[in-house]
Amino acid sequence: MAADSANSGSSWGWFAGDWSLTVGGAGFVAPSFEGADDMSLSGAPMISLSRAGRTSRFSSRNDNPGFSLYDSPAFHIGPVGKLLLPRNSDDFDELKGLKDLPLGFEAGLFAEYFPSDWLRVRAEVRQGFLAHHGVVADLSADAFTDITPTIRLSAGPRLSLASESYFRAYYGVSAADSAASGLSVYKPGAGVKSVGVGGAVTWQATDKITTQLFGEYSRLTGPAADSSIVRERGSKDQFTIGVSATYRFDFTL
Repeated sequence: MAADSANSGSSWGWFAGDWSLTVGGAGFVAPSFEGADDMSLSGAPMISLSRAGRTSRFSSRNDNPGFSLYDSPAFHIGPVGKLLLPRNSDDFDELKGLKDLPLGFEAGLFAEYFPSDWLRVRAEVRQGFLAHHGVVADLSADAFTDITPTIRLSAGPRLSLASESYFRAYYGVSAADSAASGLSVYKPGAGVKSVGVGGAVTWQATDKITTQLFGEYSRLTGPAADSSIVRERGSKDQFTIGVSATYRFDFTL
């Protein structure tokens, strides 16, 4: 029996060992669509996978679902993904006449680096599928400090860039769109989408349960800010505030 167990464990190869799966969700008030002036209540799943004992010293609600393939005390890298909810133009008066955007997703890589015990720098680069076919890059830095053994404060800058294909899907207005919606024709190129800042108060309720109150502000720039959707019917100022909760499951393969 012992030999059978050993052979069964070895068959998992690289995946064999102790793992931690963190799952949860966030509820927040945010712009009704990218570039909108109005706010609405929304939500998003939160999920991450890592080897037990190698979980990141810091994580953010902005981190998209992924898992680390390489871990060192200061550096992590691995695949990452993001779900893109559909945008139905009939749901928003500001967008009536524009083409709908289907459910989609983005897939790519993340890398994060801890230059000190109180600072994390993270980058995500993702390729879009279905909703758009462009490339998006999100960069962030977060300083964090524990004010009690279970409560942590964190804050830092944000930067987002995207390719032409992404901007055309979410911010472009074709001649046909213009005729149907009344918005000015707009053909964007690639560039910086937004700059901003975010912060959070995190409470480690138990060893496995983590809750968070967070807020974000971003200022649309470049091709996003110049879009007729934003200039004529939206806002360059984008605010988000919300709460999240996650639970960590430990298991062995």
